[in-house]
Amino acid sequence: MSFPEFDDPLWPLLAQVSRPSRYSGSEWRFSRAGGPDLKSVEPGLKKEILSVCLAFPDVYEIGMSYYGFQILSPFLAELPGIAVDRAYCPWIDMEALLRKNAVPLTSTERSMPLSDFDVVGFTLQHELGYTNVLTMLDLGGIPLRSENRKNGHPIVMAGGPGALVPEPLSSFIDIFCVGEGEAILPKLLSVLRETVGLGRAERLAECARLPGVYVPMLFKPSEPFVPIRREFIPSFEETYIPDSMIVPSVGIVHDRAALEVFRGCSRGCRFCQAGMTNRPTRERAPEAIVDAIMELVRRTGWEEAGLLSLATCDYSALDRVIEELTPKFVEQGVHLSLPSLRMDSFSVNLAARFQKIRRGGLTFAPEAGTQRLRDVINKGIDEESIYACLEEVFSKGWDKVKLYFMMGLPTETEEDLDSIIRMAHESIKLARRKGRKRASVAISVAGFVPKAHTPFQWEAQNSIEEFKSKGRQLKLQIKDRALSLKYHEPEQSFLEGVFARGDRKLGDVIERAWQKGARFDGWSETFDLTRWLDAFNECGLNPADYVRARDEHEQLPWDHINAGVTKEFLLKERAAAYAASKTPACGRNGSVCGECGLNCEVRNA
Repeated sequence: MSFPEFDDPLWPLLAQVSRPSRYSGSEWRFSRAGGPDLKSVEPGLKKEILSVCLAFPDVYEIGMSYYGFQILSPFLAELPGIAVDRAYCPWIDMEALLRKNAVPLTSTERSMPLSDFDVVGFTLQHELGYTNVLTMLDLGGIPLRSENRKNGHPIVMAGGPGALVPEPLSSFIDIFCVGEGEAILPKLLSVLRETVGLGRAERLAECARLPGVYVPMLFKPSEPFVPIRREFIPSFEETYIPDSMIVPSVGIVHDRAALEVFRGCSRGCRFCQAGMTNRPTRERAPEAIVDAIMELVRRTGWEEAGLLSLATCDYSALDRVIEELTPKFVEQGVHLSLPSLRMDSFSVNLAARFQKIRRGGLTFAPEAGTQRLRDVINKGIDEESIYACLEEVFSKGWDKVKLYFMMGLPTETEEDLDSIIRMAHESIKLARRKGRKRASVAISVAGFVPKAHTPFQWEAQNSIEEFKSKGRQLKLQIKDRALSLKYHEPEQSFLEGVFARGDRKLGDVIERAWQKGARFDGWSETFDLTRWLDAFNECGLNPADYVRARDEHEQLPWDHINAGVTKEFLLKERAAAYAASKTPACGRNGSVCGECGLNCEVRNA
């Protein structure tokens, strides 16, 4: 286990915050995975070690649930001369106490202030966490803006989905890693180790020579540029497989051992940024999966294990993996979970094998209420299959179903919107015909946010009032007590849309809103749109300009980032959307390559 030092100034503050377990550091791991212990290294040798703090701009239980953040720590620790630690954003009560007592934000394992590290690397999972990046920098003793940092300050890096649209945070980040960490970080950290004696600007210039590395201070949109191409590992067999995970002492959102079975998605949903930008699809060998997940369970003691991907039921050897794991897990009392289910009998039968007692319910994502709109977004599922799937669910003993939809999709009509409720009512009728008298259907509706690097990156986003009106329209149609409906906060969807397609001018807005108290904007209890509207006004910007429709020929704020899929492919898919024409899943069931800009031979490696 790892505990904070007893002289750690954080200890006296723990009794004064709402969830002290977020900061206690009492974790368990099979073996230390943080690399060299800086406290035991002779002073003269410390310059040979590059200290890296992985920073997650949300609370501990969210950051610890993110699989990519979990595996980065041991992966980097195995690189020569790298010492790794982690940090999470403190909740608002702890932030206030840290400021009041002049205590800096420190890392989880070594209790080092963030300013003492050579590198601080943020994972950008969601646009509404951007103010938390500023909170962590400020509490960690690091100047907010890259231009104000001196040679002795850490190099501040960022990766994840947010790095694909980097400009809103470009004033605060020294280096963006565009692509997969396994492909970029070994070379990048090696360059940073080798250039320790150089000035800050020289080091950044050296890093900018590497593939997948974007240094904002060296980029001027008005000048000709070569796009930064997203880097990825061509074969998933070459990616890092952890032999253990850090086990928290407090419950987290996804509290289980987990292993990624494949990366990418070939289905081509036109609204999905992850599906477009994580191409090509690459699978891990079934033997490696079985061995790795069994070792993870053995070393961590978790009683649940998850097989992760964007669409786990699409893994070609899933049946074989489950057949091998099931008897082993039954013997050990371990529950196997799949995070994503297709709407077909195969997925339902899989779930039935795992859930002997049908208490939890199942979740599916039809996304749209009519077949026409599902074809527009290329969802790849028809109405008959949806109801056949639900019939299978209720026949096999489940009473609870959750259905995810979106409102505000391109070409959406009132019929499309009303059909969401129609489908929910039909689902309840189906359940009752199958004898499920206690059946319930929960509808969750999210406001559609156009994302960069997708066929819908040029579309307009609904206004806050339009989202609210559509949400009210849906709620008024709920006539059965077995149905429930929730829709995401329109104000949060609006702000997400602003930063999802934002430019460099938004950096001033982020800093101004943060100064006004904006924190944890993805949390409804702390979100306040008024702060943001005031910040936009003071910075002389209109947020509505960022959620407008874009012309296909205009330069976009993310054009200097090449996510792999070409603009020609995205435009072709956009035209197909307006024609309600479906594109087959790439490389599946004999379909040909979709010519998205990635080589088929790479995809199938």
